[in-house]
Amino acid sequence: MNIKIIIVSLFIFLLTGIFNNSWAKPQQITEDTLSNVNKEEIIEYHIERYANDSIIQDLENKKILLFGNAKIIYGDITISANYIEIDWNNSTINAKPTTDSIGEFIGFPVFTEGKDSFKATEILYNFKSKKCIVSKIITKEGEGYIHGLKVKKMEDNVLYLKKGQYTTCDKEKPHYSIKANKIKLVPKKQIVTGPAYLTFFNIPAPLLLPFGFFPNTSKESSGILIPSYGESANLGFFLKDGGYYFTLNDYMDFSVKGDIYTKGSWRTKTNFRYKNRYKYNGNLKVNLGKIINSEKGFPDYSEQKDFFIRWNHRQDPKANPTFSFSANVNAGSNTYHKNNTFSNTKDYLTNTFSSSINLSKRWEGTPFNISSNLGHNQNTKTQKVNLTLPNIDFSMNRIFPFKELGKSGKKYWYHKVGIRYNMNTKNELSVADSLLFHNSTLSSFNSGMRHNIPISSSFKMFKYFTVSQNINLSERWYLSQIQRTWNGSEVITDTLDKFTRGGEYNLSSSINTKIYGIAQFKKGKIAAFRHVLTPNLSFNYNPSFADEKFGFYKSVQSDSLGNTEIYSITENGIYGSPRKNESGNITLNLSNIFGMKIRTKKDTTETIKKIKLIESLNINSSYNIFADSLNFSNISLNLRTKLFNSLNITFSSNFDPYVKTNNGRLNTFEFSENKRLARFTNSNTSIGFSLSDKTFKKSTVKDTLKVEEEARDFYNIPWNLNMNYTYSFNKGHLSSAESISNQNISFSGNLKITPKWKIGFHSGYDFTDKEFTYTSLDLYRDLHCWEMLFHWIPTGFHRSYTLTIRVKAPMLKDLKLERKKDWINPDFN
Repeated sequence: MNIKIIIVSLFIFLLTGIFNNSWAKPQQITEDTLSNVNKEEIIEYHIERYANDSIIQDLENKKILLFGNAKIIYGDITISANYIEIDWNNSTINAKPTTDSIGEFIGFPVFTEGKDSFKATEILYNFKSKKCIVSKIITKEGEGYIHGLKVKKMEDNVLYLKKGQYTTCDKEKPHYSIKANKIKLVPKKQIVTGPAYLTFFNIPAPLLLPFGFFPNTSKESSGILIPSYGESANLGFFLKDGGYYFTLNDYMDFSVKGDIYTKGSWRTKTNFRYKNRYKYNGNLKVNLGKIINSEKGFPDYSEQKDFFIRWNHRQDPKANPTFSFSANVNAGSNTYHKNNTFSNTKDYLTNTFSSSINLSKRWEGTPFNISSNLGHNQNTKTQKVNLTLPNIDFSMNRIFPFKELGKSGKKYWYHKVGIRYNMNTKNELSVADSLLFHNSTLSSFNSGMRHNIPISSSFKMFKYFTVSQNINLSERWYLSQIQRTWNGSEVITDTLDKFTRGGEYNLSSSINTKIYGIAQFKKGKIAAFRHVLTPNLSFNYNPSFADEKFGFYKSVQSDSLGNTEIYSITENGIYGSPRKNESGNITLNLSNIFGMKIRTKKDTTETIKKIKLIESLNINSSYNIFADSLNFSNISLNLRTKLFNSLNITFSSNFDPYVKTNNGRLNTFEFSENKRLARFTNSNTSIGFSLSDKTFKKSTVKDTLKVEEEARDFYNIPWNLNMNYTYSFNKGHLSSAESISNQNISFSGNLKITPKWKIGFHSGYDFTDKEFTYTSLDLYRDLHCWEMLFHWIPTGFHRSYTLTIRVKAPMLKDLKLERKKDWINPDFN
């Protein structure tokens, strides 16, 4: 009896090991138990298997059946489905969905290998040959999705699809696709199809392709840029933005695009980009164009050549903390952005363009720094160009040479005496853009050097007052000077090439303090009013260096009567001349800040909230003690505040304390003549606000950063609205002159009408000219995997519209329908 019990127990133990708790909860199987199978010939890795419902092992047929959210892990391969069958005889894994209580399929199989995965209706995988046959596959490859009715996966992971389709739509039934009977997919390399055709909502479109080739790699590759087409009322039909993209290496690329019009106009646009991570990055754009108006032989025929260069270079601050190089170049012909409709709104509305190339170096452990700048500035209205080639600064940071003097541990007034040094030299040119490349331009540069040594100190007086003292020594060096002589009938001015210097100094002293005023209220919503007044009284003394003993000024006969006039030998110098007239200005500046505290209640807790009523209110005027008349300067008033955390208001105005007549200002106060402190002369007012859907919502710093990131892209903003109103008023120089006023309003915004529709607009109105300023309208419609964009400029020089329906995915960005038309009328004046 005991032997039988032992035999039965041993048999049960063996069965338990073989079936491995077939009806147990989800478990991990790390070793196969089929004793008559050579595991090394069948499996390369241990098989891990899981199931939420049950795991049944069929010893007779050498199969393992997994039910309910089943999963198999074999090396880096994971297969999951509602039902999985492992067949040891055929070395296969078969995964299928099951049906629920209403007969619908659930738990479709998913095959995952590494980072790649796909979904199917049935998967048959041979873990010995590593080949796979799949029914109705959906797999994501790069930016697109591959659908296949029958798929065979080879050992090298290449997929062969029968009756397949490629799309960037993530729907199970895509809105569009490129269909082909045969598709070959090489992971991370390419997708190749046989004869293919385009379908929309499974309806074939009349677009056939002899074959299809889609790059399927994260690496950039060279290729053709497909142009768009359209019509210009004056330039003819056109092809735009066609060209070629070159991948040069991992650090740089290059693209060249071109536009061509049937009436002879053309444009080329090149873009060279480079980036070395943690060191530097930048791009260089060179654009050329030629616009032909009318036909040869007609009186209005003309040609206009344009160019524009834009270069940006940025150095990572961590690359070299003591040395930096940066560039921001924007230069070109003054009609370029007017004649080229692809220019953005900001460039089109900008009248001035500036450039700078900067090089700087500082020496660690020393106060010395040096920087060099090449600068450019041009005005497209005045057609003037200003060049600075170069502008060099050498400076010494503030040092305190007397800090170590005196007894140790004791502070003396001279410990705070600081000295700085700055040397600046530059070479400048101002010329009309049409003469910029003329040979005579090189001789028109104006150059010089200036040295400044500021000496300053400050100390506390009577505990509440801060006193500052400053002495500034200045020296100018030039390589030429002027000389004027009387030839008997007129004054002759000559330029002498010789080293010339001009030195001067000035003194200043100031005293300031802060005065606080608070009015508190025990009851009511308002808890207190607060006023901070910062008075500053200063004196600036500038001596005169007009005496001929200094050598900076000379006298010359100016007429036949023997009258003379004084002139500066450096009056054409780039840094000007030493001061001719003595001045001693006593200046009073009153700076004010107004705020309020209000009581707020949340539940039963009372809190105090601070509100700024006026962020800044400054009143300023001065008195020249050495002037023989009109000693007082104008009184200026400046105000700045922000209401409701979104409405920005700035106001500035000037008042003249003296009477003005048709003959100019009189040395008579307005108060004695008209019983008023001063006479209003001019003012400027600006009111603007910027609102968005996040404006009135409480947000964290993280939310704020997210809003700022979204604000860079129109198509991601739920809504925002910007408005700015400006008004200027000038009474004119003469009392009888008609007052001049200008006022205009500009507004722009982006509104999300529905989850799919968005609208953007930009416009303004000039109340003086009584006309609308530059106006544009943008419509956007989200079509899931497609999008529609409509850009319309209804009036003005760039009157045009563009309608585009395109695929969202950048990979198929050339799959689009586009209609353009413009009425550009080139201005050749």
